[in-house]
Amino acid sequence: MARKAMEHKATLTPKFKVRQHNRCPICGRVHGYMRKFNMCRCCFRKLAREGKIPGIVKSSW
Repeated sequence: MARKAMEHKATLTPKFKVRQHNRCPICGRVHGYMRKFNMCRCCFRKLAREGKIPGIVKSSW
């Protein structure tokens, strides 16, 4: 329930702009957020492995 409340709170416009958090729209995670892809690192990795993000390929070096 606490996570749901925080997700809802993140959608509201804050009193001060500084209080705004970027949250992953898929899982609601705050840390490890990538602005370019609009998701957290965990969801990014999962979707990249499945090939659902165009232009991203697994590196092999």
